Amino acid sequence: MMNTPLISGIQQVGVGVSDVTKAWQWYRQVMGFDVPVFNDQAEAKLMIDYTGGEVHSRHAVMALNMAGGGGLEIWQFTSREPEVCAFHPEPGDLGIYAIRFKAPDIQKAYEWMQQKAQVGLLSQFPDAKGFWGVDPYGNAFQVTEDSSWFGQTDKPIGGVAGVVIGVSDVDKALPFYQTLLNPCEIVYDQTAQFADIPASVPNQRYRRVVVRKKAIRHGAFSQLLGNVQIELIQALDREPRKLFADRYWGDCGFIHVCFDTLDMPALKSLLTGKGYPFTVDSGGSFGMESAAGRFAYVEDPDGTLIELVETHKLPILKKIGWYLNLQKRKHQRPLPNWMLRMLSISRVRD
Repeated sequence: MMNTPLISGIQQVGVGVSDVTKAWQWYRQVMGFDVPVFNDQAEAKLMIDYTGGEVHSRHAVMALNMAGGGGLEIWQFTSREPEVCAFHPEPGDLGIYAIRFKAPDIQKAYEWMQQKAQVGLLSQFPDAKGFWGVDPYGNAFQVTEDSSWFGQTDKPIGGVAGVVIGVSDVDKALPFYQTLLNPCEIVYDQTAQFADIPASVPNQRYRRVVVRKKAIRHGAFSQLLGNVQIELIQALDREPRKLFADRYWGDCGFIHVCFDTLDMPALKSLLTGKGYPFTVDSGGSFGMESAAGRFAYVEDPDGTLIELVETHKLPILKKIGWYLNLQKRKHQRPLPNWMLRMLSISRVRD
């Protein structure tokens, strides 16, 4: 089983916000996430274990950047006021601290983002040249160079290439992510004081590990999703705080990272056997507006939520009722590029 990839890439990262319409406008105008896969309002019935034991309503938009990379699921509670983190998040705090976006030309991306957001210096990261920034909603991000691309857009920023996750013990967290992303490689593992990390207290030590899953030609969307980089950061000079302590899944911040899953039963068996059981499982196909699939959640050793989605139905051209039924496919070869490009017909232009 371990020789067959069960994950083809990052499908999306969930971003909890207080105003989904306003947030999506910024992400599409500035970051290029202008192709909606779904725009859905419903109740999050299966997530009650993470929403105080009550069913809450939400409005969610999943949008893609057609340059390539994972998408964003921009998510807002509509039945309650979303809560912000009670403290200023720091690198190493437990959970998803930042998104990594990719750029074909890091200098052009830097010049663009200097005009659009608060950014740090252009510097050398452990595995690539890049820079840190903060979006208008207080969420940290990285922009780095990358080698995997699907197309060109009118923005100098591509899709999601990875996430930065704070962990309490790298040695405990690393086997989980290696199991999930197999085959993958460790491209960096170092303990030091890092000049590029945007910590409010200087001269802190961190252990920093970057795990990379290279783009593979396996899975319907693999050509679009590209490389995956998961950066694990362990703070060594302070006690880390949990980013979603005393808050609900769906509150403000990065609520999950979602991986495109190729064989959910096999992945469930593998993770359960390693001691990582699913905490949520839709079982059959679960519809979200014009898309559908089986979704599940699993927690890493620190409780960070990882979403897994096996896509069953995807709109190619909603205007004429053209939907792709992936359950009828008998193989995991990538979809032809021309078919994936048809998704851009639904692009929202401001």
